[in-house]
Amino acid sequence: MMSSEYHHLLFLSRAVLKTTTSSLSSFFALNLEALACAVFFMAVFSLWLFPGGLAWALSKSKAQRCPRFPGPHGLPLTGLLTIFTGATPHRALADLARRFNALPLMAFSVGFTRFVVSSHPETAKEILNSSAFADRPVKESAYELLFHRAMGFAPYGEYWRNLRRISATHLFSPRRIGDFGGFRKEMGLKMVAQIRDLMAKKGIVGVKKVLHFGSLNNVMMTVFGRCYEFDNEKGHGVGDGVELEKMVSEGYELLGIFNWSDHFPLLGWLDFQGVRKRCRVLVSKVNAFVGKIIEEHRAKRNMNGHENGEKKVGDFVDVLLDLEKNGEKLSDSDMIAVLWEMIFRGTDTVAILLEWILARMVLHPEIQSKAQAEIDSVVGDSGRSISDSDIPNLPYLQAIVKESLRAHPPGPLLSWARLSTHDVFIGHDFIPAGTTAMVNMWAITHDEKVWSEPEKFKPERFTEEEANRDVSVMGSDLRLAPFGAGRRVCPGKALGLASVHLWLALLLQSFKWLPCDDNNGVDLSECLKLSLEMKNPLLCRAVPRSI
Repeated sequence: MMSSEYHHLLFLSRAVLKTTTSSLSSFFALNLEALACAVFFMAVFSLWLFPGGLAWALSKSKAQRCPRFPGPHGLPLTGLLTIFTGATPHRALADLARRFNALPLMAFSVGFTRFVVSSHPETAKEILNSSAFADRPVKESAYELLFHRAMGFAPYGEYWRNLRRISATHLFSPRRIGDFGGFRKEMGLKMVAQIRDLMAKKGIVGVKKVLHFGSLNNVMMTVFGRCYEFDNEKGHGVGDGVELEKMVSEGYELLGIFNWSDHFPLLGWLDFQGVRKRCRVLVSKVNAFVGKIIEEHRAKRNMNGHENGEKKVGDFVDVLLDLEKNGEKLSDSDMIAVLWEMIFRGTDTVAILLEWILARMVLHPEIQSKAQAEIDSVVGDSGRSISDSDIPNLPYLQAIVKESLRAHPPGPLLSWARLSTHDVFIGHDFIPAGTTAMVNMWAITHDEKVWSEPEKFKPERFTEEEANRDVSVMGSDLRLAPFGAGRRVCPGKALGLASVHLWLALLLQSFKWLPCDDNNGVDLSECLKLSLEMKNPLLCRAVPRSI
């Protein structure tokens, strides 16, 4: 029989062995976890070292994964995300392109999205005119807001070509733009009256609200054939204008917000920014609001029996309803998407550009005086207000608009990027399918190798310099293509320019634009949302001129 001491020693030895085994298991488990973490971070770090960052390293292209052109690594996993959450990503990307000597093409990543950006007119032209970049990457907000069924984001194909043909033939034809000239002038004179009232009440004017609501009503008349009442002093709508203004503002905010789900697919399940939820709430309101207007148009047409269809200028709803007679009918949901996109693309671009121009007029009184002298010489002693027919005789005013588009392009990154539908070469550089391509128009228009004295505001460059006299902003010359180029060029560019030219002429004819104080206190700081806005809205004095 074993002694009690022996049993005690046996128990202790087994306990020690069990403890040792458990400790060794824990030790090895902890080390395996540490090793796994180390391997994971080393893998991420090695992928991060790829030119262009993580998304380029994960490219599945069999032809060539590593870009032959330079680009920043960015941060591990997130890439250049912090640039796009900042106020001026166009400036940050321009600085990086210069630093990496990558103006023609620069590769970078944002999360798992692979990007290239061009800051040079030749490669920009190649990208924008290439059939390989005929599609746009559809952001979650754009998809949820129905824009994948409108011209902006609809995939390249038969449906998109049909929309493009409809817009060119019926919506934005020169004849239709001319037909709305009378209403454009009416809206311009109404803004003049509002500015005069604001000056009488306050002695200063915040032009942003006046221009925004004027531009919104101009678009609403063109699209829906109706105007809305807005209280410009309080900055909100009256009646249906309340709902309209809220929907437009919400839509702009949702389209302009940086949505993490677009670049980190797993986050799409969470919707932690609430973008998807807000979009769906807005879309239900848009469907009800626009759908009601379409039904009202149908009822009116049925009641009138189409008798006056050819005797008056129809709005965009009438144009789309007329397509039914030609067998080109769009569904109501597609009509809503097309019409709603017109409002978004046509409202703030005009207002924001005019605000930048007026800020420049306050800062450069000699340029303002020269433009006003040109207007006075065209109008003469008649005392009449300027009209659309006078614009061709105002080359210096047109040069001011061109110079403002160069200095402050409303879409410095051409607003919405392109997506490569298949592997393609840009020059000698390989771009795999699924790559998002951007053009930094701001970098091009501020490149001293493209424009002399790019930081100087000088309209004379378009009237006195032979090399720039015939520069067109319509997309044929990529030195200055604020509306884009190629298949996806902005379809409403001519309509937008017609509004800007006429309203600027009326505002300069009616007022002398002065700073609020003697220090020319105009802040040209930028903030890129959906468009490039003034960070601090313009406040100035508008002193009536004798016409």
